[in-house]
Amino acid sequence: MKARIFTCLICLLLISTSVRPAEKTAVLPILEIVKAVTKKVIKAIDLRIQKLQNKTIWLQNAQKKVENVLSKLKLDEISDWTKKQKELYKGYYEELAKVKSLITYYQRIKEITKKQTSLVQEYERAWNLFKQDSNFKEIEIEYMERVYSGILEESVKSIDQIFLILDSFSTQMSDLKRLEIINKAADEIDSNFDDLNLFNQQNIMLSLQRAKTQADVNQVKQFYGIP
Repeated sequence: MKARIFTCLICLLLISTSVRPAEKTAVLPILEIVKAVTKKVIKAIDLRIQKLQNKTIWLQNAQKKVENVLSKLKLDEISDWTKKQKELYKGYYEELAKVKSLITYYQRIKEITKKQTSLVQEYERAWNLFKQDSNFKEIEIEYMERVYSGILEESVKSIDQIFLILDSFSTQMSDLKRLEIINKAADEIDSNFDDLNLFNQQNIMLSLQRAKTQADVNQVKQFYGIP
């Protein structure tokens, strides 16, 4: 993907047409899809985490009740009582471990979707600036739009993997496979975020190179918040 980003920069440099006046371009259609899907994932995860946390509290309270009963029994009674309650007591621990494991998975997924949200926010911030930068030609802005669309579309694929994970908790998918998909989605989101930042930085550098005077350079730096 980084090679593609570099190629995109070269293409921008090779495009030749008159510098356009500052104007706004329509919002990318894919953006609303990315936002909607990401919001849906976050909402689903928050709901599931809340349910699991409530279940954890219930299981912990159940364990305390069992332990309180044990503490009141005599030694000879404990042996007999334990045999009768062994499976139930074991079940509490196994279920609690399972619930805590699910919460860990969901927290990891939530971290990924937060990164996706950051990607969208960074895209919107940069895109709104580039559209107003008169150092870029109209055809270059259109090319940027295609590149940004590609990055956002790739990020949607990663979110699709997250939906697969959410569905997997009701299937027989192994923990190893589930973790593999989660890590892959996380790596892809990180890669998309890096590609976005790289493309943004390259575009800013291009704008600086086109500044004709030091005053223009300072103006560009101020515009993009560069110290």
